[in-house]
Amino acid sequence: MFTGIVTDMGEVVAVEPRAAGLRRLTITCSYDRASIAIGASIACSGPCLTVVETGTHAGRTSFAVDAAAETLAVTTAGRWAAGARINLERALKIGDELGGHLVSGHVDGTAEVLTREDLPDMARMTLRVPAPLARFIAAKGSVALDGVSLTVNDVDRDKLSVLIIPHTLAVTTLGATRPGDALNLEVDQMARYAARLSEAGGNVSALLRGLCAC
Repeated sequence: MFTGIVTDMGEVVAVEPRAAGLRRLTITCSYDRASIAIGASIACSGPCLTVVETGTHAGRTSFAVDAAAETLAVTTAGRWAAGARINLERALKIGDELGGHLVSGHVDGTAEVLTREDLPDMARMTLRVPAPLARFIAAKGSVALDGVSLTVNDVDRDKLSVLIIPHTLAVTTLGATRPGDALNLEVDQMARYAARLSEAGGNVSALLRGLCAC
């Protein structure tokens, strides 16, 4: 599990095709190599990927992950090449501050950036999401875009807008995002389960009351 609070920006330095549709990605970061265990989970611009190797590259810590065919097809990872910048977040530990919202690292699809408006103290972005995912998104709810926890400002059918503060623009790849870019989208888990319960004829109001009481 993750919180959508990015802790580093990494850079893809190598992409190597593997058997069975896998692709091995080597990523540099500022994390201490000794703190990265083989088998650890790291969210890489949204998708949760498993560390299979660690090392160094040009004086920086590096780690390698294998992206499966499904990940390459559903997320932007299939487009990553050497030089791509990606948001990184280490897995949540018990006792860590939950500064964003609960994020699983299981990307639902990609959202297209339609517009970006740079304001004096923030940037406003409007994105189009896949129609089947639009029902999980609500104004003032949460989404993860490229692994960044954001609050939805407005929703209009299959479009949503978010306001991004200067700090987030500076410490994540969203600062370089432009219209036409695709961002990995993970919808809020509570919205997903509430919708599933509703489809199954469950009592959504009771579910929400129970969640709020936790």
